[in-house]
Amino acid sequence: MARRIGLGRGLDALLDNNDDTEKSAAEPKKSHAPAPSAAGAPVEMQSTAQKNKGQDVIQLQVDKLVPNPGQPRKNFDETELNELADSIRNYGIIQPIIAANAGDGTYIIIAGERRTRAARIAGLSAVPVIVRDYTDQKRLEISLIENIQRTDLNPIEEAAAYKNLMDFSNLSQDELATRMGKNRSTVANALRLLKLPVEIQKSVEEGKISSGHARAILSITETKSRDKFYKELISNEISVREAEKRASSLNAEKPGGKTKTNNAKNTKRPPEIDNMEERFISALGTKVVIDGDMNKGKILVDYFSMEDLDRLYEIFCG
Repeated sequence: MARRIGLGRGLDALLDNNDDTEKSAAEPKKSHAPAPSAAGAPVEMQSTAQKNKGQDVIQLQVDKLVPNPGQPRKNFDETELNELADSIRNYGIIQPIIAANAGDGTYIIIAGERRTRAARIAGLSAVPVIVRDYTDQKRLEISLIENIQRTDLNPIEEAAAYKNLMDFSNLSQDELATRMGKNRSTVANALRLLKLPVEIQKSVEEGKISSGHARAILSITETKSRDKFYKELISNEISVREAEKRASSLNAEKPGGKTKTNNAKNTKRPPEIDNMEERFISALGTKVVIDGDMNKGKILVDYFSMEDLDRLYEIFCG
C-alpha cells in the first residue's frame, strides 16, 4: 500500500482548501458524489455545477483531462489503480480533480492524475473537476508539492521533483526544505542521488537497492571501485550498514588493492569505537574515520564536492 503523508501547510495555502485527498478505500456514498451506472459511467449531476467548499465543481469529459508535464510521478502501480477503479465503480469519485484550462479545449491535471487514470479504467466518461486558473509556475509548484507530500514516490522521482521545483521556482535548498517542512539534510541527501549513473538510478527506482545503499555507492571516490561495489550490491543481500562499512574499506584501499596505512585501523580498538564510527557513517552518509581511543582522538569526515561540504556544514551547524 502507498504510504499516506499528512499535508504540509504550504500545499494547503496553494490549493486554498484540502479537497484533493485521494480516496483509495471504499467510503459511504455522499449526495454530491456522482452515482455510477450499471456500466460504470456516472449519472449526470442534478446541476452542471455544484459547490465544494466554496469551489465550483463541474462534470468534465475524462478524455479532456491531460497529464501535467511537470508530473514527477512516472510509475503508477497497476494493482493499486485497479483497486481504486473498483472503489470508483461502487462509490464514484468522492473528491474532485483539480485542473487548469489549457486554452485548447483540454484541461491540465494539477492534482488527481491517479484518480483520473482509475476513472478511465472504471469506464467513466465524465468526472467531477474543479477548474482553476494558475500560472505555469504555480501549476508546477502545486503538482510537485502535491506528489511529494501525498504519494509514494520512489527516491529518484522524489529527488527529481525537488530538483524541478528548485530550478523552476528558483529556490535554494534551504527555501525548498522550509516549504516542504523537511530538514535541509534530507533534501540534500535526496538530491545527491541524481549524481548516480543512470543504470544505478534505475536500480533505485525499481527497488533493487535502497537510497541508503545508493548513498554508500556515492561515497566511493574511485569509479572502478564504485562500479564493482554496485555489482556486489545487486548480486548479494547486504544491509545498509554493511554497505557503508564496505564502501569505507574500498576508499581506504590503494589502486593496487593494499590498504592505506591508518593507525586507528591498525591497532585494536574497543568495539564501542567501531560501533560509533559506523553510526557516524550512517548519519552523515559519507566516509568517516575515528582515529583515537576511548580517551582522545580525532574524527575524519570526507566530502567529495562543494555541495557535499555544504550539506555536511548544514548537518553540523544548521
